[in-house]
Amino acid sequence: MAFRGKAGYMKTQVRYGACQRGGIMPDPKPKIGIALGSGGARGWIHVGVLQALKDEGFEPDIVAGCSMGALVGAAFAAGWLDELEEWAVSITRRDIVRLLDINLLNGGLIDGSRVIDVLRGFKGDALIQELEKPYMAIASNLTTGREVWLRDGSVFDAVRASVSIPGFLRPYNLNGQWLVDGGLTNPVPVSACRALGADFIIAVNPDANILKYIHEGNNKKTKPDHPDGSYSALMDRMLETVPPAVKERIRAMTPGFLNADAKPLSYMAVLSSSIDIMTGQIMRSRLAGEPPHIILDPQLGPFGTIEFNRAAEAIAEGRRIVQEALPFLHRQLG
Repeated sequence: MAFRGKAGYMKTQVRYGACQRGGIMPDPKPKIGIALGSGGARGWIHVGVLQALKDEGFEPDIVAGCSMGALVGAAFAAGWLDELEEWAVSITRRDIVRLLDINLLNGGLIDGSRVIDVLRGFKGDALIQELEKPYMAIASNLTTGREVWLRDGSVFDAVRASVSIPGFLRPYNLNGQWLVDGGLTNPVPVSACRALGADFIIAVNPDANILKYIHEGNNKKTKPDHPDGSYSALMDRMLETVPPAVKERIRAMTPGFLNADAKPLSYMAVLSSSIDIMTGQIMRSRLAGEPPHIILDPQLGPFGTIEFNRAAEAIAEGRRIVQEALPFLHRQLG
């Protein structure tokens, strides 16, 4: 049984026991489901988690993902996780800036088309119902506020809808519905895994302890992040057609989202922290009613929401927390 601190929060990175349902799983071999949570760039941990589980003989049979979890989960279900990892670990800060197709007229700061175009280049688009494994992406209906389960149709339509962080990526119109990030309604979609037929569910929460690190980071002295001026030059090229007054506002907004230690608080830092607070509250409520058998909580430290260039360390942390969970998984699954 995991230790609980004074405030009631688990102190271990791997949580189980209280989340377990029905004791040791009976034969025949249960279907393993994995619920991959939201978390921006922190969601790269899902790559390491999935690879480690497969290596250790606990490859998930069913995948449900929210936001970044929807992206990595789609790659796993479609069989191109290795290609995604290769691209992820090659990303630089310069690449991130190039992918930020700023468009202030579509309900978000970033359009998001460039990222999806890159992903389509791996294997092309596919239909969810034709993937190698049962898969579901979670989005939220901007009009009704309801959770939306995307379980058929275009993989990349589902992923693009699920990653639409409010205020950052523009909402995505799919089948007449304006959809935004699934983290607003179901940040770690355990319920979706169960609906797809999973008997044993592993949940992964990239946002574990992130608020503590955000505020610690904002109290640190920040070193210049781009001494060669590369970030400034790229931003200038990207904003060539934007009026000067608007350009300065955008330049003031974006560095805080690229750097977890930015000071003072920027628009992006406030937006990111606010979403983390909100999704954290929603996650705790949802998991209380739909507990998984085990929750994997990474310890990433300060990690900016779009620091996608730090994939290697996130993937390594994903592998580490699986190793930590192995004794429990062996007891439960054999």
